[in-house]
Amino acid sequence: MINPLLELKEVSYKNKNNFTLKNVSLRIKSGEKIALLGKSGAGKTTLISILNGTLKPNEGRVKLFNTEFDKINLHQKSKISTIWQDLRLIEDLSAEQNVNCGLLGKQSFLFAFKNLLNISSFNKAHQYMQVCNLKKSIFSKNIRKISGGQKQRVAIARSLIQESDIILADEPFNNLDPKLTSYIKNLLLITKNKNKNKNKIKVPNTTLISLHRLDLLDGFNRIIGMKNGEILFDLEKTKLKKYHLNKIY
Repeated sequence: MINPLLELKEVSYKNKNNFTLKNVSLRIKSGEKIALLGKSGAGKTTLISILNGTLKPNEGRVKLFNTEFDKINLHQKSKISTIWQDLRLIEDLSAEQNVNCGLLGKQSFLFAFKNLLNISSFNKAHQYMQVCNLKKSIFSKNIRKISGGQKQRVAIARSLIQESDIILADEPFNNLDPKLTSYIKNLLLITKNKNKNKNKIKVPNTTLISLHRLDLLDGFNRIIGMKNGEILFDLEKTKLKKYHLNKIY
């Protein structure tokens, strides 16, 4: 049996007095395109934060590449990239500097220092920004001076430039119009045998995206439904029925 990229075993997480995850077990294999569904407060963001190591569970085990998460190094952790719902951009930096921050897990301290001084190379950042439909006119602008939709795509470009094996995305289509939503979704769900687009960027082969909108489920092959910190269903997209959705909405 092929080992999963990411695995949770009976994971629970307690925030103050409440459990936001309860006894969750999950295996994510290479090539899967997973939609994570549930109302606000269902536990989706907590689950993503456990999967990428931002939060440590109170109970249970987390494995990346069949290794306990607390035993892996920073380079291995860079194999996971995350698009956060709150974006987590650095407001004192330009758009291109924010995108370049996605490279920090693979670069030296000198690179980070040059990035802060705005003397680092931005060629690769520009390539990923253009793929995310960002115009050259905003590349060097301070992040405070661009629109919400542009910030959203800067955060996506920052995650993609990391060239990870798996991407975790928490509501990545916020602030995007329908045309851009369709374009970015197709970019994130690109298949293995087409994992480089015409711009020759690498897109992770494995994706987990949390969603509210059911009209965006095309292109996913696995659907996970959450409610009150628990996984209520985990099934192939072709087996999803209305009664499954009624359990979580």
